[in-house]
Amino acid sequence: MLSVFDQGPARACPAPFNLAAHVLRCAGQMPDKTALSVLRADGAEDWTYRALQSAIMGTGTGLLQAGLKPGDIALMRLGNTVDFPIAYLGAIAVGIVPVPTSSQLTQPETARMIKDLNPAVILRDPDVACANHPFQITLDQLQSMRDLPPADFMYGNPDRMAYVVYTSGTSGKPRAVAHAHRAIWARQMMVDGWYGLRDTDRLCHAGAFNWTYTLGTGLMDPWTIGATALIPEPGTDPNALPELLRRHRATIFAAAPGVFRKIVKDNTPLHLPDLRHGLCAGEKLSRHLHEQWLSLTGTELYEAYGMSECSTFISSSPAHPARGEALGQPQPGRRVAILGPNGPVPHGDEGTIAIHRSDPGLMLTYLNAPHEAAARMQGDWFLTGDQGAMATDGQITYLGRDDDMMNAGGYRVSPVEIEAALSKHPGITQVGAAAVEVKQDTYVIAAFYTGPEKLDDAALRAYVEENLARYKQPRAFLHLPELPTGGNGKLLRRALPAYFKATTP
Repeated sequence: MLSVFDQGPARACPAPFNLAAHVLRCAGQMPDKTALSVLRADGAEDWTYRALQSAIMGTGTGLLQAGLKPGDIALMRLGNTVDFPIAYLGAIAVGIVPVPTSSQLTQPETARMIKDLNPAVILRDPDVACANHPFQITLDQLQSMRDLPPADFMYGNPDRMAYVVYTSGTSGKPRAVAHAHRAIWARQMMVDGWYGLRDTDRLCHAGAFNWTYTLGTGLMDPWTIGATALIPEPGTDPNALPELLRRHRATIFAAAPGVFRKIVKDNTPLHLPDLRHGLCAGEKLSRHLHEQWLSLTGTELYEAYGMSECSTFISSSPAHPARGEALGQPQPGRRVAILGPNGPVPHGDEGTIAIHRSDPGLMLTYLNAPHEAAARMQGDWFLTGDQGAMATDGQITYLGRDDDMMNAGGYRVSPVEIEAALSKHPGITQVGAAAVEVKQDTYVIAAFYTGPEKLDDAALRAYVEENLARYKQPRAFLHLPELPTGGNGKLLRRALPAYFKATTP
């Protein structure tokens, strides 16, 4: 038997369609229900569905009045506040294409994005770094738009572009991933295939408003079915999360593994009487952490696997728990395979995890790099670049990447991008980057470099702070006489972590 798992065809996305209208479809039925609570130490800032829709649609009106047109690209340089999802959905509602980005990006990084995208406008918080652009709409202006009369949803072909997200590619240059309006329709497959989400749930996500994991799992998916989203205010200490979960009666808790790791680090039992389970994504969940969470809370953790090009499509769930070390299985409506050079491999054999091109959540293309998108297709399958093996019942075990991509706190980071930045630093002749384990299940990015002499670590940290987003910045710098290379002289990045272990007590 070959490693192809078909959960049956996904329901076709209706047409005409608008992503934001789909997200807000419950607002008219439950206008006074709390859609969002921003959790604070002294209480919460609550948004009803009526208030949320009004702010979003008023923002849509304001963007059009500012001269933007459907199809225009809006680069989002906003902070970790509720302003982010309001502006994001307000743009999509009227056909403008937002590009959500991390507030951690530096001015040089945004300059490259602006050159790549040629956006019509920057939606800008002055406190967030950004390169110059002739047309910027400030945070104050965006906030004032909320009181304008509501715009009408702009419906159209579900295959037209709705938004763009950036991902690091193996080339080292972040790629702009274009997604269609139908991407939100595909996310319904996560409701039962991962979340076990109900309209009575209060889903707390520990991530920032401007992280795509939070934007999807923490906000849009609960709103789509009429549930309540809970988001801790910016700067919340992970150690304060259990009390917030208790006080605000969270029924589902979503976070990256690093957050769960910080919560359980003291190995103290946690009393969370309303919590049904947790959701984990962004990096591989270790068995040790999974078992520790279960022991301390009495609740399960359900893991999901995905990527910027297709969000999550393999997961465990209350209905279908993962077995042993497996990730889980393809969600209902997905078609997933494990491929070798000649197509699907036999059950149990290692190959590349791939998703069928018909999946409604699959990206449209990489903007300005369609050849790279085409190169990732093998027949009708999109290759993820990750290795896995499929059991006869469809359970998939993750076996690592087939390239050198790293994971930093849930963000995928290309070593090539870090190496390109550091190679410009005076005194560095060659540089390599790799993720290294500093303690059990905790990884950081380390930079290994050669040069005439060891450089000052503080100076190197200051340099990367100016040129790389925080999640891309190496946390350790090691000077070596030479870097490991293969027979053709090419850098062997996978050999670098051994050098870190050899120099660390």
